Parts: sequence; C-alpha cells; structure tokens
Amino acid sequence: MAGSSIMESFFQRSLDDLIKGLRLQVTEYNFISKSLEEIKREIKSTDIQTKSIALEKLTYLNSIHSVDMIWASFHVVEVMSSTKFIHKKIGYLAASQSFNESTDVILLITNQLRKDLNSSNQFEAGLALECLAVIGNTDLARDLTPEIFTLLSSSKEFVRKKAVAVILRVFNKYPDAVRVSFKRLVENLESVNSDPTAAIGVFCELCSKDPRSYLPLAPEFYKILVDSKNNWVLIKVLKVFSKLAPLEPRLAKRIVDPIGEHMKRTSSKSLMFECIRTVVTCLTDYEVILKLAVEKIRDCFLSDNDDDPNLKYLGLQVLSILGSKQHLWAVVENKEFVIKSLSDLDPNIKFESLRLVMEMVSEGNVAEITHYLVGAALKSDPEFCNEILGSILMTCSRNVYKVIVDFDWYVSLLGDISRNPHCQKGEEIERQLVDICLRVAEVRPEIVRVARDLLIDPALLSNPYMHRILRAAVWVSGEHIELSRNPFELMEALLQPRTNLLPPLVRAVYIQSAFKVLVFCLYSYLGPKEVILTPVGDLAPEESAEASEQEASFSEGDEYFDPRMKRSGAGHTWDRNIDNGQASSSASLENDPFTHESIFNMLNMIKMALGPLSGSDEVEVQERAGNVLGLIDLMEQELPGLLVREGSLRGEEFQGVKVLDLLQNAFSKELGPVSLSAQQRVPVPEGLLLKENLSELETVCGDINLTPSSSFSLGSVLFVERHNSQQTEKESEPSSESTSLLSEHRKRHGLYYLSADKNGSGSNDYPPVNELSNAIDGAQDLLRLPGQSVDSKKKSTTKRRPVVVRLDDGEEAPVSGVQKPKDSKDDILSGAIRNILLGDETKHMSSQSNPSNTEKRNGKEVSLDTGHVPQSKDMGEIENPSTSISQHGNERRRRSKKKDGEESSHKEKQKSHRQGRSKTRQTAEIQSPVIPDFLL
Repeated sequence: MAGSSIMESFFQRSLDDLIKGLRLQVTEYNFISKSLEEIKREIKSTDIQTKSIALEKLTYLNSIHSVDMIWASFHVVEVMSSTKFIHKKIGYLAASQSFNESTDVILLITNQLRKDLNSSNQFEAGLALECLAVIGNTDLARDLTPEIFTLLSSSKEFVRKKAVAVILRVFNKYPDAVRVSFKRLVENLESVNSDPTAAIGVFCELCSKDPRSYLPLAPEFYKILVDSKNNWVLIKVLKVFSKLAPLEPRLAKRIVDPIGEHMKRTSSKSLMFECIRTVVTCLTDYEVILKLAVEKIRDCFLSDNDDDPNLKYLGLQVLSILGSKQHLWAVVENKEFVIKSLSDLDPNIKFESLRLVMEMVSEGNVAEITHYLVGAALKSDPEFCNEILGSILMTCSRNVYKVIVDFDWYVSLLGDISRNPHCQKGEEIERQLVDICLRVAEVRPEIVRVARDLLIDPALLSNPYMHRILRAAVWVSGEHIELSRNPFELMEALLQPRTNLLPPLVRAVYIQSAFKVLVFCLYSYLGPKEVILTPVGDLAPEESAEASEQEASFSEGDEYFDPRMKRSGAGHTWDRNIDNGQASSSASLENDPFTHESIFNMLNMIKMALGPLSGSDEVEVQERAGNVLGLIDLMEQELPGLLVREGSLRGEEFQGVKVLDLLQNAFSKELGPVSLSAQQRVPVPEGLLLKENLSELETVCGDINLTPSSSFSLGSVLFVERHNSQQTEKESEPSSESTSLLSEHRKRHGLYYLSADKNGSGSNDYPPVNELSNAIDGAQDLLRLPGQSVDSKKKSTTKRRPVVVRLDDGEEAPVSGVQKPKDSKDDILSGAIRNILLGDETKHMSSQSNPSNTEKRNGKEVSLDTGHVPQSKDMGEIENPSTSISQHGNERRRRSKKKDGEESSHKEKQKSHRQGRSKTRQTAEIQSPVIPDFLL
C-alpha cells in the first residue's frame, strides 16, 4: 500500500503541470473533465502529500473555471488537520474558498481552529484567523470568542492585527461577544505601542451602521486625528468623524482646525480628498474651512496641468455634493472647468460635469444653457446625447416647469430635441407636450405649430423613437384644430401613405384626430358664422392687452382663423340668414377655405385612405376607421344637397346634422389636467359596500380579454373620453334632471373641475402666477451665465409668465427610496456597545453586587462583566483591561458625582440594567451619549 502511494505521488501532476496543460488546449472542456476525474481519484489517497496536491488543483479549477468542489468538503477538513504548515495552508485556502455558513462539515473544524489559534506559530494562528473571518458563523463566533479575546492582547503584532480584524465578523455573528472583547478592542485603539490601523478600520465599519453608539469614543478618535502620521489611519478616522460630526455640533467645531492643518500640510492626494469630502459633508457651516476646501479642489483636482481622469472625477464629485447642499457658488467659481469637461473623453467625467451644469440652471439662464447643451448633444455619441437630452427635460419640467418663463420657446425646444437623430426620449417628450398643452392655455397655438412641423415631415415616420412624439403631436393637432393654419393640409398629413409604418396604437390616434378634423371642417362649412364685434376699448385693461396679444399672434399668418369668430347654431337647425338688427354682422366669406371643392376632395381622400382599414385586424384601427366612414356615409345619404351652399335649411331637421352637432359639442369640450390625488379625495357614497376581494370579476368578465395596462394608448383613452362625453351630451340635453344632477356634482366637487371661462384665466383655487425673470440680456459667452444668474438682484421682469395650472402641491408622484430593513443583529450589537460605553458605573456596581454573574457557554464559564473574564481550561489566565481605560472611567465617575443631574441619569441606567438586556437597549437609544469636557 505504501508502495502504491509512493508511485502515485511520483507520477502525480502538479499544479504547474495542470496550468501548462490548460494553456496548450484549444477547447478546455475535455481537458478539465479528465483532470477532474484524475483529481477525484488522487484526493482519496491516504498519502497526505498526494491529497493536498489534488486539493490544490481542485481549488485552482474552482477559482478560475468555477468547478464545483462541495463534494470534497471532508477532504478539505483532513488537509486542514495536517501537522505540516504547507499542507495546512492549502486546506485553509480551500476552506475559505468553498465553505459557507451552511456547510455541513463546518462543525468539525471548531477544535482545529481553536488549536491553531492557540498555536505558538504565529503563521498558523494567522491562517486560522483569516479562515474564520471568511466562513465564521454564529456557532464558531460563540465558541471561539475566548481565544480571540486572548489574541487581541498578543505580543505578536502580526497576530494581534488579524485578531482585531476578525473581531468585526465575530461581533456581527455573535453580538454577545461585545461584553467580553469590546474593551480590549478599545485598548488596541488607544495603545501607544500598538499600531491602531486595524482597530480604526474596525471602528470605521461599525460607525457606518450606528454612529451614535460610538460618540463616547470621540476623545480617542480625536487623539488619533491630531497625533497620527499614518495617512491610511487618518483617512479612516476622517470617515469616522464624517459620521459622528452631524450628530454632535460641538464635535464638528472641535475638528475644524485639525482637518484644516492636514489640508495645508499634506501632499497626499488621497488624504486631501478625504479631508475635503469630510468638510463638504458635515462642516459646510464653517465658512473658512469651506473656502479652503474649494481652493484645494481647484488646485489639486481641477487643474489643467494634471491629466489624471481619476482626480478630475473626484473633484467634480465633490463639487456635486456642494451644489446639492445649496453652495452653488463653489460650482460657479469652477464653471470653466466644468463646461470644458463636457467634451472630455472619459464618460464618467462627462456625466458628472453634466450634472453640475444642470445644477447651475435658473430662470435667467435656462435658454442659453439648454441651447449650448442641445448643440453639444448633436456632436456627442448616442449614449451621452440622450443623457444630455434627458437632463434638459428633467430639469425644465421639475416642480411643474418652475424655471420656464417663455413656454413658446420651450415648446420650440421640444421640437428641436425631437429632430435630434440620436434622440430616444420620445416617451418623456410626449408626456410634456400633452401636459403643457393641458396646463398652459396661452402656449397652445405654438404647440399646434410645432406639431404641424413634425407631422408634415414624412421622414420622421420611419424613426421608431419618434412614434410617441408623433402621437402627442397628432393628439394636440386634433384637440385644438381651430388653431391650425390649414386643416386640409393637416388632414393630408394624417392620411399620408407612410403612416402604415406606425404601430397600430399610434395609427389609431391618427385616425381619431382625422375624425376631429373632419367634424370641424364639416361644421365650419355647414354652420352659420357670425363675428362678435366687441370694441377693444370696452374691455378691461388686462382683457384688452390679452385680446391685443391674441390678435397679433393670430394675424401673423393669413391662414389662421380669427379666434373671436364664433360659430353658433340654434338647436339642430342652422340659418344662414342673419338679421340686420342684431349686434353682430355677417362675416365676409370671400377668403373662406371651406369650399364645395375642398370639402368634396377631402371626403374622397378620407374614403380612399381609410376604406381598406375598415377590415383591419387591429380593433383600435378598425373601430376608429369605421367611425369616420360611418359619419361620411350618414352625411352623404341624408344630406345629398347639403354640400351645395345655396338656400336655407331653416325648418328642416336631419339626423346627420344632429350627429354632427353633438360631435362638435363633444370635441369642443376642453380637457384639463387631473390631480394624482383626485381619486382619493372623492368621498365614498353612503350605503356603498366595496369588496376588497375582486375575484368575482373573473366569473362576470370571464369572456372578456382585458388589455394589459401597458398597451393602453393615448388615442384609446381619449376616444373613450370622447365617446362618454357624446353619450353624456345625448342623454343630458333632453333631461333637466340630469342637468341638475351635474350642477349638484360640480357644486360638491368643484375642486376637480377646471374653469369654464374661455379667456384662459384659471380658477381661484390655483396659486397665483409667479413673476419670474427673463433670460439674461445680451449674454454671448456661456461661461458668464452662471455667475450672473446666481445674483437674484440682477433679474429683470420683462416677460409675464403665463398661467400654469397646478392642482395641488402633492401633484408630482412621490419618489420614495427603498430602505433596507435594519437587521435585528445590528440592533443587538449597537445596544450592547452602548451598554459598554455608557454604563461603566452600572457595570462596575453590578459586578460588585453579583460577583458570580456568569453565563455558561459549552462547558466554559464566560463572565458577563466587561472588565473581567474568569479562568477556564481552554483560556488560562487572561489579564484585566489596561489601566488607561480604568483611569478614564474613574475620571468620568468623579465628574459625574459633581453634577446632580447626572446622578439621576446614573440611577436610571442602574435600574434599566437590572431589568434585562432588552430593556437596557431601549433606554440607551433614548439617552444621549456624553463626551468628556476636556475634548469639547
């Protein structure tokens, strides 16, 4: 048997042979499979040398090629128990790589870990500590706490540092270990002869979870901040103070000077950055050090002489933190570098500089900055281009378009953004076009003009990212067709052959808008016209100015309709003859575009374009095409002579005329925005029982295939609204009872109704219009804009901001961050640490009154007193904590006896300790930590 083992080890391939063989293979799969078969045979050998080499090769394959090695767990334990260090090293590496907290054989290594932790060989103890830091679970942490406690005061610095590092996992897995080991950990932090590198790293991690528990240790951290010369230690202690300073303002005032000295003295960029980040995070109230930090940012991280992209990114990131904390002046001082960074090769730098540029946007410079960014987007790659466009859209629409004064300009900007060849923000542009159209009545003519320019361009139909934008443009054009320059041109754009490239839901909106245009043209052609001649002088000053602006805006093009022209009809009969005695006079129809020929050509074009769609497989398209063709058939059947403009129709009634009248009345109803909270504000009627479980709907609506919510289109929703409004018109006209009910509903729920006035004035419930400033006059250089816009005194009010309908303050959907639930072990750990740091006197007195206060753990006695651990068979004698902690505690007690207020606090802590650990933890969370006066 021994001979076979020798032969196996003699011909066994080593790890070097395995690596060389893998590199020579074209396809590695077959070679790895053969190697695994060889490893499985070798690892069963009784020779520990052969077994360890096989395990070493298996560990390599697991780390590089993710080969499963769970099946070899027991062999890993065998190699770990070898007496030779080289074999033990392979076993511990394999265990750290393949074991986890749920591994079955992990219970078998407890004694082996304890043996190696107590070994006189510091490297064996180091292997055990490294393995425990990776695979340690609750059982291992509980059983090995005494050994780790001993190693925390080891004379060998190599072992002591590793023990300090592993104590973090022990605390997380077994919070009760804090009672035994925490003070020994503090001794490593403040010991003069010990390097605090590992200890400060542990406290840095602990403070990230619950910094308030570690405020009593501020004197120790402050001493390290002042005395330490190790940059790595200073970086860690600065991270600790960035968590503690917001909790204690006196502490923030104390650390300002040491941090300033480090910033002036150090030449290390890493330490400089950590000092700056600490200042901008929690010391922004101190102007002197804040200005020093901004100066160091410019000199060390934003210098043109330094081409390191990492430093540039860090500098921009710090400026971003300052900008978010209302210190925009720091960004403005470095605006040249920020704007220059938009063209940097590093994408991270470009994204960070873009965020800073958007931070500088205000009411006065929004036009110039967005103009520059739109130009930069045209020259950028598609990814950064869409990042720029998305930032523009998000910033301008924030807080219901607060920074926008000139909405005509902004709507034109949306049109320009839509034509960007890389633009993929169609969904957001669609939402904003419809939203602005609903909210801002004065900008609707400009929106219709922009929509017309988009619809008449057939090249845009082939771009899939434009479909959502075209859908919004079509809806706006159909909803406000009375503002269109040429309805016949719009109809041709809606029915052009290339619309077959559109998705069915978008095409359905095209057909629905064509339906609205058709109704408007027929109504305009057949209905009577009268001009309301109201002298401008008879109007109020505000109404007069508004009427003059509207008249000027509509008189720019001859093809615009007069907005003060009203088309009226008495019931369902129209009279072309208007009495001369009335206050209105007949309008001249010499330039009327609605002629017999134009109407006839439009009807033929509609039948030719929509005729094939009446049999479409898409329900949305088929239904809307049928509605349009049905209206044309009805008008042609019942009114064959109506298309000839001769004679009078007084006294005659036609079903087609009634339908056309109802449709026009329904389409002329103005839509408005709806608050997100409107549904919640509607009171539930008395006697209405709402079931929480809607499973019965499956039986009632089992034959109906409900459309997914994501497939609902704007067109389908608007069509349903129009259809409902038509039914409401039909049912409410002949019934006075329904009219009274509607009035009663408006009276009770007036908050959800928009104003019925036609002059664009909002309801009194809406907030007043803000007088905002205009763009900066004569700004040529973009670099000067941010500095000018920051000064609010330089703003001018040359343009009145239009009324923007805003329903309530809570209109925007709340963005709630996902908060991770706090682990119960973290609560227990924080409570235990607070008991140690805040309950020194209580612990001391309770240990005197209950000297036998111990707890049994697996046959060993572990004292619950934080300052004393009794002797056991495995531990031997353990020395008491250092006298520095004791003297520090005595000084605290002497100070506390001089204050009557702290005596009562001392009694409360003593009482809570007797009531149990959970009660103590709850009380400690309420109490505020006390920092000694010699620091503050």
